[in-house]
Amino acid sequence: MAEAPSAKHERAMAEGSRESLSVLSWEQVQRLDALLAESIPIHGRWNFPTLHMRPRDIVRVVRARLRERHIDVREVRLNGSAASHVLHEDSGLGYKDLDLIFRADLKGEREFQTVKEIVLHSLLDFLPAGVNKEKITPLTLKEAYVQKMVKVCNDSDRWSLISLSNNSGKNVELKFVDSLRRQFEFSVDSFQIRLDSLLLFYECSENPMAETFHPSIVGESVYGDFEEALEHLRGKLICTRNPEEIRGGGLLKYCHLLVRGFRAASQPHMKQLERYMCSRFFIDFPDVAEQRRKLESYLQNHFVGLEDRKYEYLSTLHGVVSESTVCLMGHERRQALSLITMLAVRVLAEQNVIPNVANVTCYYQPAPYVADGNFSNYYVAQVQPVYACQPSSSFCPWLPCN
Repeated sequence: MAEAPSAKHERAMAEGSRESLSVLSWEQVQRLDALLAESIPIHGRWNFPTLHMRPRDIVRVVRARLRERHIDVREVRLNGSAASHVLHEDSGLGYKDLDLIFRADLKGEREFQTVKEIVLHSLLDFLPAGVNKEKITPLTLKEAYVQKMVKVCNDSDRWSLISLSNNSGKNVELKFVDSLRRQFEFSVDSFQIRLDSLLLFYECSENPMAETFHPSIVGESVYGDFEEALEHLRGKLICTRNPEEIRGGGLLKYCHLLVRGFRAASQPHMKQLERYMCSRFFIDFPDVAEQRRKLESYLQNHFVGLEDRKYEYLSTLHGVVSESTVCLMGHERRQALSLITMLAVRVLAEQNVIPNVANVTCYYQPAPYVADGNFSNYYVAQVQPVYACQPSSSFCPWLPCN
């Protein structure tokens, strides 16, 4: 008897789900346990004391209080670069932010407000002994310890984020997700680790973990194929799909991966996707002021301790935007390139590579594709000779722009 189409579809979905999952090895479980047990300082502004919290403790406190307030927490996951670090220690990505996902029911504004109140109130538990907590309000805690708060509520996405400050960039990010259509940018950052079995072990077991005595912990790649994504991570390969679905197109992360030594799994395919990345970036950030805020924020948050890589990053970004941006008119494109150039020159000045930023002159050079007849409607500036500044110490001259 032939199999019904609906049964075939269900079987294919189940097989795909299995391919996206993998049980962690003992070595990976040890790395996960060490990461959750590490004390992370949350630095207070002004004269507020530093909070020292282990990720496993903040998860326990927040989850318990959510349930007390009748907000169902379906599961807790470790996400992003920290999950990648657990699965492959020498990934080349490192990890800064510690991303923790609470998959919860957020039906309306009341639930979002309750989540915020619970997180802020939970910070009181981590204040040092002797601190008078009675007069500390949630607003005060927010101003003192929260770096950013985000709420997204539309037809496809319902989630909020509260990021707790760390001066070295290792922020603890608590993300509360009801629904989220796009959960990754590239295959190498698509990993999530389900923590519930480990959290239950912490609560119930009187004996420490051992190779022969530890909970079964499952990792998942929301990219799809777990083993394929893990091979990309091990081989430092860049692969994604439908970058136009990502806010910002994944453009800034893509250039960051290139600077960290990753390479495209398929160079011709990635060159095509670069155009989608650039198009989505300039759709989401159409104004030069917005582009500047986004770039400055990315540099500040992702290059703590890596200031010497900022120029290389901006140079790489300039190259990608110059070669692959097809959605902008001529003057808009020149503005974007000039912005990246200005930031790069400022980075060099901060590093004392060039003596005087005021003496730097940059010129615009059109991208290779403008010779194509299909782009005849775009304004092309007349190319002027490039006069590079002569610094006191040698450095690679910046790409020409206007």
